[in-house]
Amino acid sequence: MLKAACKSSLPLLPHPQVSPHTVLPHLQLTMASEAERTFQRFAVFGESSSSGTEMNNKNFSKLCKDCGIMDDKTVTSTDVDIVFSKVKAKNARTITFQQFQEAMKELGQKQFKGKSPDEALENIYRLMEGKDPATTGVTKAMTVGGVSRLTDTSKYTGTHKERFDQSGKGKGIAGREDMTDNSGYVSGYKGAGTYDKKGSN
Repeated sequence: MLKAACKSSLPLLPHPQVSPHTVLPHLQLTMASEAERTFQRFAVFGESSSSGTEMNNKNFSKLCKDCGIMDDKTVTSTDVDIVFSKVKAKNARTITFQQFQEAMKELGQKQFKGKSPDEALENIYRLMEGKDPATTGVTKAMTVGGVSRLTDTSKYTGTHKERFDQSGKGKGIAGREDMTDNSGYVSGYKGAGTYDKKGSN
């Protein structure tokens, strides 16, 4: 009863009206940490020695392309290269996430003209949200499909059918060459040792 009274006595506060130009600090922090995760995924892409804390120019360009920051109209590959060179240390070949944020601010101003720097950066972060480096879809699909077709023994006929066992595992040389079986009186007879089983039925 007391709880109910407390609840009803609380005034309902109107929802604060946030100006479209205002970026809430906590929201920006959340988006920045999400952007950092995307940065790390792209930083290690194709770079086995990378720890994900620094990114090279190739992966920076890939991130800009895969996330739709570079559209070849407002932001071109030349713009991306220029900004990368501008934010990196003089003799460095990679950039940190802090330098990356500076680059995104610059590209955001080009991509979202007329918006405040914070708002443009927020829009860039939205483009990056949850993105992974894209691998060439066609090649990936073909590889998977090709392998499954190659090992699907039900689709094989003739001598090729002998190359795989029932589970789809290759038999090696035994599946490719005729192995001479001298166990029976007829050379290479595949039913060797089955006579007794037939007779007992």
